[in-house]
Amino acid sequence: MAKVYFTREITPESLVKIYEALGTELKGKVGVKISTGEPGGNNYLHPELIGSLVKKLNGTIVECCTAYGGGRQDPKLHWKAIEEHGFKTIAPVDLMDESGEFDLPINGGFHLDRDIVGEHLKNYDSLLILSHFKGHVMGGFGGALKNIAIGIASTSGKAYIHSAGTTTSSVTCWTTHAPAQDDFLESMADACKGVLDYMHTNKGKDSMLYISVANRLSVDCDCDSHPAEPEMADLGIFASTDPVALDQACYDAVINSPDPGKAALIERMNSRHGIHTVEAAAQLGVGGRDYELVSID
Repeated sequence: MAKVYFTREITPESLVKIYEALGTELKGKVGVKISTGEPGGNNYLHPELIGSLVKKLNGTIVECCTAYGGGRQDPKLHWKAIEEHGFKTIAPVDLMDESGEFDLPINGGFHLDRDIVGEHLKNYDSLLILSHFKGHVMGGFGGALKNIAIGIASTSGKAYIHSAGTTTSSVTCWTTHAPAQDDFLESMADACKGVLDYMHTNKGKDSMLYISVANRLSVDCDCDSHPAEPEMADLGIFASTDPVALDQACYDAVINSPDPGKAALIERMNSRHGIHTVEAAAQLGVGGRDYELVSID
């Protein structure tokens, strides 16, 4: 059973502390996978919060371009967003798909036989999946699994996931190739398996760690330029060596919160069957849903 570490304190110091609680040191060239946040939105993990941890790891912030237009599909616009949001002030930044992409094989997936990811993923020895846990208009919620699956995929890879493996077009994946909801969620789990299998095989079993910050708990994702204001209070920071356990713990924390403002986020998560991504990832062996919650406060 995986341990999920937890602190109610959301500060740069507590972020470093919870990383250290994991007891595994990320080695070599470290990529810190975040969402750089759609221009106009303000709920992404800010440089002031994550800077100390990124610097401790001597990390490079890594991202890929989006598939839905907006301010981050074109690399030039994405770089503008990165600069405006302050990430270049704390660390080097790498758009991993800016100069190309490559395929990761997926063995035994629900829908995908490959994941298409940014070319520069090859350059990293280890990854910290540093996620903002919140709602999502399509996935129900976004946490570690979405940050791995959608986040590390290139633009065409994102389209491939969103269409459950029927197109790489960032135009038709939303329309004529839009799949059944559970097929999309299962495809995210497939993509997670592809990334973890690649990293564990080529970089080592301890090459990935996962931290999720449950603050600014909007029903909308950081990919939304005008997200709804949160209706519930911040929960804290969660961390694990298991991304499935981590997402399950964050979901459970919302469900079990005494905050009546949770109702909107619960409706968003459950109306999209968001927990099915966790179920599917567990079925594929990406991780386990059982966990022990360990407070470090």
